[in-house]
Amino acid sequence: MKTYFITGISTDVGKTIASAIVTEALQADYWKPVQAGELEHDDKYTVGKLITNSKSKIHPNSYALETPMSPHAAAAIDGVSIDIKQINEPKTKNHLVIEGAGGLLVPLNDTQTVLDIINPNYKVIVVSRHYLGSINHTLLTINTLKDKGFDVSLIYSGDEHKTTEDIIKKMTKAPVIGRINEEPYFDKNVVKEYAELFRDRL
Repeated sequence: MKTYFITGISTDVGKTIASAIVTEALQADYWKPVQAGELEHDDKYTVGKLITNSKSKIHPNSYALETPMSPHAAAAIDGVSIDIKQINEPKTKNHLVIEGAGGLLVPLNDTQTVLDIINPNYKVIVVSRHYLGSINHTLLTINTLKDKGFDVSLIYSGDEHKTTEDIIKKMTKAPVIGRINEEPYFDKNVVKEYAELFRDRL
């Protein structure tokens, strides 16, 4: 069984939709270790609402923080400190999809970032979305992961931007799993269609 860690080049690039699609494609379990904000309709709620298979299990967060901010700041407001020793991967005999918080170097506390909770055996999927500066953010994310020895692949989110994607391909040679288009909406049927497209590339 494999563990997939899904990170983004920034916030709001489509990590949760990508996580739902990969979870559905593999009928995997889903876990978001650290959630900051929107606890009533958080990312695990969104993923649970978008998948249709009966095999996937949604695991509880290790830290569920009230404020939609960087985890270290949200934790401080809640009067807690994030201890990565308390972020323990759930036990499962299934594939596991883990969704990170924001980007790779988002602080969890004063000394550690999201990168510190990615185990060496995880397959890492980077979600990249085109915006001014996204080439830099994508190259920084992928190269940091490659320098650490991770198996890295890409999912693009949003409309194609050929010049951006061509240079990312040339400079990283990271395999591309697929693209999640700028859809009018995402529901179970749309997620299932993408899951079928992506399954063989995972």
